[in-house]
Amino acid sequence: MEEDHSSNFLLYVAVAIVGVATIYLVRRFFKGKQFTENVKAKDKVIIVTGASAGIGKQIARELNIRGGKVYLMCRDVDRANAAIRDLAAKYGCDTTRLIVIQGDLANFASVRKFVDEFNRRESKLDILVNNAGIGHYSNFEKTVDGHEVIFQTNYLGHFLLTHLLLPKLEKSDSPRIVGLSSILHLNADNVDQKTVEDEKKFSWMLGTYSRSKLANVMHAAVLTKKLRADDPTTKITFNTCHPGAVSTEIARNTFLSWPVISSLAKPFIWFFMKTDYDGAQTPLFLALSKKVDGASGKYFAECAESKVHPLVHDQAACDTLYNYSMVACGLNK
Repeated sequence: MEEDHSSNFLLYVAVAIVGVATIYLVRRFFKGKQFTENVKAKDKVIIVTGASAGIGKQIARELNIRGGKVYLMCRDVDRANAAIRDLAAKYGCDTTRLIVIQGDLANFASVRKFVDEFNRRESKLDILVNNAGIGHYSNFEKTVDGHEVIFQTNYLGHFLLTHLLLPKLEKSDSPRIVGLSSILHLNADNVDQKTVEDEKKFSWMLGTYSRSKLANVMHAAVLTKKLRADDPTTKITFNTCHPGAVSTEIARNTFLSWPVISSLAKPFIWFFMKTDYDGAQTPLFLALSKKVDGASGKYFAECAESKVHPLVHDQAACDTLYNYSMVACGLNK
């Protein structure tokens, strides 16, 4: 009888060990590839948009810990300063190298004001991380500049910011632009002006979001070609990436933010989705890794080059988007 109890106990222990090991391995799989290179960011001047929370906050954290001077471009200055205090308290970040400048990508005048202030403070820019974004809007709305909110926040605002900062990037020895896109860019139908600005074609789910993320990838491809055509010796690189399925505030305007749904979903979110820090790994890889020295116009996922939408290879489509964006942002004058 005692032998039966002992056998059962050992069986339970074995099952428990296998179960815990399985959960650990599966959870580790969903965490995704981690950036483990020992690369410093000492003396580098960096801008991270949308750095008051989520992936952007974790990117700022890691770049600061590695020695970089990080500017946080955020709409809400108070919230950004609270994020800095949190980073200092939890991770020992150096607050003298975390600086907030207010900037709203949904307002071109605000973007220009941000750049003016940054230019007043710094003589160069080493790394620009275009991270900020919104994933869902229940209704079609236009910004003060007359463009659909998601498309301007995720794409046009970053387009303007990037082009205004090119002179500062050119002053760096190893300038890099990193754009956060999404695997959902593969689902986009197109990025034609008539589509992205048409209320009837607005998608309250993820269609409009997917278009903005496709535009990000196309921007990196076309700007790379234009920069190298203008100056074959340019050191500026521009790559985009999919950070993974991350549980961030980008879903704050969806049903997933409802209290009941949020509570029920927590165990599944913990198990199947990445943390903010996990989501920051591929952007950090593109910002710092020596493995991507010279690489530009590419799209990455899990720290490796990945498949892109066919329109990214369509030069005519890329040029059309680029020309539309130049006019929309007032850069053609």
